[in-house]
Amino acid sequence: MHSACHRLRRALLGTATALLATAATVLGPGTGPAVAKEHTASSPHRVVAYYQTQYTTGSNGSKTYVSPLPLKGIATDVEVAALHLNDDGSVHLNDNPPADPMFDQMWRDVATLQASGTRVSVMLGGAAQGTYANLHRDFTKYYGLLRDTLRTYRLNGVDIDIEETFSLADTEHLIAQLRTDFGPDFVISLAPVASDLSGSTNFSGGFDYATLEQQAGNQISWYNAQFYCGWGSLTGTRDYDAIMNNGFRPAKVVTGAVTNPATCGGYVDPTTLASTVGSLTAAHPDFGGVAGWEYFNAVGVGGGPETWYAHVKGAMG
Repeated sequence: MHSACHRLRRALLGTATALLATAATVLGPGTGPAVAKEHTASSPHRVVAYYQTQYTTGSNGSKTYVSPLPLKGIATDVEVAALHLNDDGSVHLNDNPPADPMFDQMWRDVATLQASGTRVSVMLGGAAQGTYANLHRDFTKYYGLLRDTLRTYRLNGVDIDIEETFSLADTEHLIAQLRTDFGPDFVISLAPVASDLSGSTNFSGGFDYATLEQQAGNQISWYNAQFYCGWGSLTGTRDYDAIMNNGFRPAKVVTGAVTNPATCGGYVDPTTLASTVGSLTAAHPDFGGVAGWEYFNAVGVGGGPETWYAHVKGAMG
């Protein structure tokens, strides 16, 4: 699971009418939520790198900066993690404010990646509790903190990683407001566990993701599904197939894998993972892609951690 410390079907007509009424109230008469653009670039297959560990700690306590720049030309998307909206009204990136000088080099590197064509988003929430409870409790206050942070750091998107109770209505409200404020090019992804998308669990918030896709899918860019920690497997295509059978399109579902066996159960060796990814790409020409949690300790394939991402990119052709 995504952690701030150690890494871990149908809508009734009345419901749809109520949602449209709510959207009209928020957006004004005669308008509706912007529709997400399909982010395919030259290939529909995304390579998503989660980047939470910006510094590693040596045995003597020294800190070494982990630059995301080696991902240039490999990752289509980098997810800076994890942003937290705290009870006291502060915003933290992991354990420090985003403006802390410790992040100055990271923000410069992020801007360099963006200039090269890589989208850079921020992951919101994860295993640390409180962000979504605060959005539920006082949406105006806490959404404002999120919106201003996204603007300040010129981020290309937000990855909504809900690992606490957050209702379907709350989630749709958050997505609709983001889409209204940031427009169709802004990436709005979600990071549920894979079994939530297949309909066998409702861990990521407590609601049905197939219903979310039916009601708000045109505002959602894609899903970074977690196929690890017991919530799914990429040793074969079965768990991805189950998601397709629950009504999702391949273009909307990115397979999330752990990049190091020490991170969490469910690590798949590069050869097996490439085989699974190759099979999914052959079966689905619009296959959504692969996400790796996380970048800093990814087991390289003939090189540094960036080569894990290059390997899965190559497997997709």
